[in-house]
Amino acid sequence: MSEPEALSPVQEGRYHNYLGNSIPWYVRVLWLCFWVGAISYVFNYLLPALQSELVSPP
Repeated sequence: MSEPEALSPVQEGRYHNYLGNSIPWYVRVLWLCFWVGAISYVFNYLLPALQSELVSPP
C-alpha cells in the first residue's frame, strides 16, 4: 500500500471549483407550497386542538 501524498492546503484545493447553488424555480415553488401548507395546517388544525387539550384535557 502506498503512502498518501503530503500536499499543502493550497495544492489540495486547486481543483475545487464551486459555482454556487442555483436552485431551479420549480424547487422554490415546491418549498413555497410546503411552507404555505405547513402554516395553514398549524392555524387550522394544530392550534385549535392544542387549545381544546389545554383547556379540558381528557
